[in-house]
Amino acid sequence: MKRPHSTPTPLRRNKRSPRHRLSWKDELVLATAPTIVILTVFSLVEVLTSQRLLFASLASSAFLIYLDPQHETNTVKTLVISQIMAATIGFVIFMVMGSGYLSGGTAMIMTIVLMIVLDVMHPPAVSTSLSFALKAGNESNLVLFALAVGITALLVGLERFALWLLVYLEQK
Repeated sequence: MKRPHSTPTPLRRNKRSPRHRLSWKDELVLATAPTIVILTVFSLVEVLTSQRLLFASLASSAFLIYLDPQHETNTVKTLVISQIMAATIGFVIFMVMGSGYLSGGTAMIMTIVLMIVLDVMHPPAVSTSLSFALKAGNESNLVLFALAVGITALLVGLERFALWLLVYLEQK
């Protein structure tokens, strides 16, 4: 079967098969859940704080989950641990070192090392550590970010449900 669109493929040494592209309508169905979740998070952020950039990496998380919801990088465990860890590291570094390139670089390096050591690689978390280290604001932003991560984690369940629904509908 010829694929209608090109899609990123795994490295040759990787045993995973390439992501199966769906019709554009089915792709839009899958993209709907992360879009709704992120817009909901943005609405929550707008009501509670003015630190909008602290939440930008969650949009990247949502897109990764949409792109490949069954990849280990996009599991609830990996998403929650890496994002909360990165926000905490960034916040602590900001409190100790203040804002600046040194604090941003330190937070980024610490986040990358801990993601590797704990085997919870989620690339958008690197941006989270930078955001908090460069402009953390106050402790309430850390709590609000944790709430936003929880809402985004719901996205994983929504995406898996959408995949199940698409498979179910294709079998009918």
